[in-house]
Formats: sequence, C-alpha cells, structure tokens
Amino acid sequence: MIKEFICVLCPNGCELSVELDDNNNISKLEGATCQRGGEYVQQEIFAPQRNIATSVKVVGGNMPLVSVRLSEAIPKEKIFDVMDEIKKIKLEAPVSLGQVIIKNVLGLERDVIATKQVLREQF
Repeated sequence: MIKEFICVLCPNGCELSVELDDNNNISKLEGATCQRGGEYVQQEIFAPQRNIATSVKVVGGNMPLVSVRLSEAIPKEKIFDVMDEIKKIKLEAPVSLGQVIIKNVLGLERDVIATKQVLREQF
C-alpha cells in the first residue's frame, strides 16, 4: 500500500510517498529532503499527534477572548475531548501570558496555556 503525506516539521513541506508492507511497516520512503521526514511519517502512521490553538472567554477584560494553546501535542483522537473541556472555561480578567488555564487536561500531561495577556477593563 502506498500513502502520501506532506511533512510539516520544517518549512520545506516535502511531499512524501510511503510504501507499507503487509505488516504495515514502512518498506520505502521517497521525497524526504531530511531525516525529519521519516520521523514525521512514523508518527503520522503509528501515533498521530496534534496541537490545539483556540480562544477562551474572558469576563471583565479589555478583550472578550484570550488565545490559548496546548503545552505539547496530544493524540489526534483526543482533540474533540480536549476542545470540549476548553469550551467549559470562562476566565476572569486579568489573564497573564503563559498562565496555565487547565493543568493536565484530561490526564494527558499537557496544559492549556494562555498565549496573550488580557488586562482588566478600565472604566
């Protein structure tokens, strides 16, 4: 079986062609201009990971939302579960850059952290 991928680990965006044998092992890899392409394909086939970037509501802030992301990628199949947890959150201003919003979300050993500062609204 042949699978096609576009590597996202570096700016090259290599178009990778991977041949899998009957045991689903990689028997041939073409198109990678660096060794990271092989690492990417291994991860995508055997344990796909994704990061999440979204926003959370802020009450009493100079902005209504704060951007957040995960501290590290999570298993791809957990994205919707983690998003459901993030949607439950409403923060009170102020929010600091780097502030942990949810520690160890769903026991995945990943934190949801603020990527922006939101100050308290001035009246």
